[in-house]
Amino acid sequence: MSPRCWTSVAVASMFFSTGASGQALPRVRIDTELGAIEIEIDTARAPATGANFLRYLEVGLYRGGAFHRTVTLANQPDNPIKIEVIQASADTARRNEYFPPIALERTTATGVKHLAGAISMARTGPDTARDQFFICLTDQPELDFGGKRNPDGQGFAAFGRVVSGMATVRAIQARPADGQRLTPTVGITEAKRVAAR
Repeated sequence: MSPRCWTSVAVASMFFSTGASGQALPRVRIDTELGAIEIEIDTARAPATGANFLRYLEVGLYRGGAFHRTVTLANQPDNPIKIEVIQASADTARRNEYFPPIALERTTATGVKHLAGAISMARTGPDTARDQFFICLTDQPELDFGGKRNPDGQGFAAFGRVVSGMATVRAIQARPADGQRLTPTVGITEAKRVAAR
């Protein structure tokens, strides 16, 4: 990752450490076959999206899920707006337990931008996000409201940031893939809340 991107992570950390009430924000550890990723969930600025992620976590739906998609600068030749992310889903064998889609919390409302290390909900239409989430490898302004990556211009709902484990994120992105599909996928062995350090 470039020094500019690491600076973005450091600057972003000033805005994520506590909520509006001054209380520590929830932290989650995702253990994968390639290592752990620790994430801070910004339930203060993105309450609906953060709560949606946490309810999947709390009923164990991310345990047994997987990182299944890698988007690199090299594997999106037909898209003029390039991004760099990895994407995961809950346990697809338990799809009948998934929750209904949630309303899109736009970055213009939350102020949570798609900087390096941001975690955000994947979606198709504006109010279709459910279990799938992605993590940004670098700053991705085209994923914010008004960005051109999604034709509707509504952007995606970022709701937190990686506080440790970006080496694992990069390792997942670099795994073999068939197009953008990781082959094999990188399994999530555990996902749970942890205490802030």
